[in-house]
Amino acid sequence: MHDVIFEEKKMKVRVRFAPSPTGALHIGGLRTALYNYLFAKKMGGAFVVRIEDTDRNRMVEGAERYIMEALRWSGLHPDESPEHEGAFGPYRQSERELVYQKYIAELINKGKAYFAFDTPEDLAKIRSEYEQEKKTFKYGTHNRIGFRNSLTLSSEATEKLKATVPYVIRLKIEKGAPVKVIDGVRGLIQVDREEIDDKILVKADNMPTYHFANVVDDHLMKITHVIRGEEWLPSLPLHQLIYDAFGWDAPQFMHLPLILKPEGKGKLSKRDGEKMGFPVFPLAWEESEGFKERGFLPEALMNYLALLGWNPGTEEEIMNMEKLKEVFDAERIQKGGAKFDFEKARWINHKFLASEEEKSVLKRFPEFFECFPSDWSEKKKKALYGLLKDRLFLLEDFKIESQTFLKDPTAYDLKVLDKIRKHNPKVIVDQFIGYVHQEIPPADWKLNIQGWNQTAGFPFGVIMQTLRLALVGSLTGPDLFKICELLGKEITLRRLEKFYKHLNS
Repeated sequence: MHDVIFEEKKMKVRVRFAPSPTGALHIGGLRTALYNYLFAKKMGGAFVVRIEDTDRNRMVEGAERYIMEALRWSGLHPDESPEHEGAFGPYRQSERELVYQKYIAELINKGKAYFAFDTPEDLAKIRSEYEQEKKTFKYGTHNRIGFRNSLTLSSEATEKLKATVPYVIRLKIEKGAPVKVIDGVRGLIQVDREEIDDKILVKADNMPTYHFANVVDDHLMKITHVIRGEEWLPSLPLHQLIYDAFGWDAPQFMHLPLILKPEGKGKLSKRDGEKMGFPVFPLAWEESEGFKERGFLPEALMNYLALLGWNPGTEEEIMNMEKLKEVFDAERIQKGGAKFDFEKARWINHKFLASEEEKSVLKRFPEFFECFPSDWSEKKKKALYGLLKDRLFLLEDFKIESQTFLKDPTAYDLKVLDKIRKHNPKVIVDQFIGYVHQEIPPADWKLNIQGWNQTAGFPFGVIMQTLRLALVGSLTGPDLFKICELLGKEITLRRLEKFYKHLNS
């Protein structure tokens, strides 16, 4: 990482997350937002959200609303956004058309941009000819003189065409020294100018392209650091040239590594999640469940995403948002892609669930606890969740784990049953039925068993297996005596007697 990145100590840090509302926010985009947020907060700066919606053909109804809701759920609250305007709005590019008109006029007047009247059909034909010769077509310094544009036509002809036919406005890239840009993650990026074509800045519908609007907005919004995915790395030299054309200082850039498929080959996609059974969106989108719906705590997901491409330089892995703000160091962002590991994400969520107070979880995520009987008190609900939380990796697990307490077993593990039959388990069950009738607290059963098993000649393990089989139908589950306490006298007795009858049959 280059020291130039940390010039922010001399200025007010401003970063932006600039999604396009063309669909749901993927966790790759959410991680980009997270890194921007952590960097800004670590440096005492501002986190700005800008909606880049100039491509009207690809807009998806509800996508912007989804993006903002996903950021809120994740705990990434912007200092400025379309919902919380600051001094640099509007924060939707579709509302900034007059701004772009002003600045494209400036480039044209400076001779840094020009009008191009070539039809899409003309350009398609030329591209086809290049492809037949196994060449890549570029509209630029070496061939623009052969096209219809304001560089080759008289001013009168140009004005006439502007009034009668669709046109685009292109950046004029001059021959010269290679374009050099420092990226905070990758180091020096150097590209020959001949490799960059005269990119379109304003489209035929009079809307700016991503490249032009992006640069203008970042400059006007005083963005000091652009932290974005590495898919934009090839555009970096072009963006530097646009800054140069205006005579503006460019922000400092950091391009983040990809989040890879679990096997490590290729970028993680929605299809990977569908195939392997894990979410790739923070919230549900269309037919796809999100991390929220599977029972992730947002702070756990942020913890996991922070570690996908960055590390704190220590062995520490469990960090809430405040800790992440404290320790985040952009120098530790890695160059290589990070494999998505759903089991690791579940493990981190498990750690958060285990440490969160029962009352807080029940209040924050009521949708996962609708299975509670209506007559259960809040105290009993908290007691059950507290007993089970160490066994949960996702909140959706609670519904399965809680069945032990909510429904009597309908079957018994046959392998375990066969194993204990030779020890006359009816005597063991009858002993526990006696404890219930005598109203001996379940907390004292273990002590009573340890004395009784020695005189009755039953292995302690067989006694415990018999009791667990009677109460839950298998050998899995939390502490047996705590199960009995929560079930209460009536249900415990009913289950023991039911198992006794089953042994008789």
